[in-house]
Amino acid sequence: MNSSDSQSINGGSTNASTADFNYGFRRPEMYKTPLAGTVDAYDRHVFLCYRNPENWPHSVEDPESDPLPRLLAAALKSNNNSIHGKIRLTMCEGSDGGESSNGDILIFPDMIKYRGLTHLDVDAFVDDVFVKGSQWASGTVEMEMLNGSYVFVCCHKNRDRRCGHCGPVLVERFKEEMLLRATKHQVFVSPCSHIGGHQYAGNLIIFGPRLEGKCEGHWYGYVTPNDVPVLLDEHIEKGKIMERLWRGQMGSDASKKLGEPKLQETSAGISDKGSSGSKAGAVCCSDADGVCCLERNEAIGETNLREGTGTKRLGRL
Repeated sequence: MNSSDSQSINGGSTNASTADFNYGFRRPEMYKTPLAGTVDAYDRHVFLCYRNPENWPHSVEDPESDPLPRLLAAALKSNNNSIHGKIRLTMCEGSDGGESSNGDILIFPDMIKYRGLTHLDVDAFVDDVFVKGSQWASGTVEMEMLNGSYVFVCCHKNRDRRCGHCGPVLVERFKEEMLLRATKHQVFVSPCSHIGGHQYAGNLIIFGPRLEGKCEGHWYGYVTPNDVPVLLDEHIEKGKIMERLWRGQMGSDASKKLGEPKLQETSAGISDKGSSGSKAGAVCCSDADGVCCLERNEAIGETNLREGTGTKRLGRL
């Protein structure tokens, strides 16, 4: 190896170390802020499967955003007085012709997937499913029920470099761990767009069924690759919340569910506008700086994690 090769390798190693210190799991802000209570109460989470993190714009409502995500966000916002409850809209990874195709819609806690939504169908889809609260009777989109647990990891680099640095590492660690272990439940892992709380990266949400047949969505922050096996063993396998990294959950106020997480370091104050700072009762287009607002009609009670059964495998959405 000549001196130029050595300098190139050492320079690459230095750059990687610097990036990890500035944006990754070694950055000084890790564990500085208490996490519990950094998720606003909301009732439903809608994921649009669409392309990949490299293609996602800064905001789903950006003029340069592709028609489907932009029009879906606009339709939810324009119907804010007619939709019951608070909805979050987030993009997850999609492809053409795969198990998780562009235009597929996943809805939690309903555990429903609609396949193949196009920008031409958005208004009718939103009216039937979210305004009228029925199946999409006026369209040809196929509906199916979801099973297993779904892990969405924020990888939205065009929104924040911390998420873009940490998220892909966590996605790969989940996939590696799932291939190494024999587990009881199906687990699907996907990158997703901004969910709020850049400073808490790595950020992820785990959706899974309860005994009653519905599901819960639990948010985690400051997740590192070393935490992935614990989340699989404790949260997904045993139904136990990892309090140290727990931010909150779909359908409740985190501060009412658990005490402060047991963090390595804590300091008072939470100022992220993308999570705890948004208006209560709003429809949140999670990629957008602003939120699409609709009044919440009723509070949803707190629930407990389920002890599940079934066969688990690694899969794409």
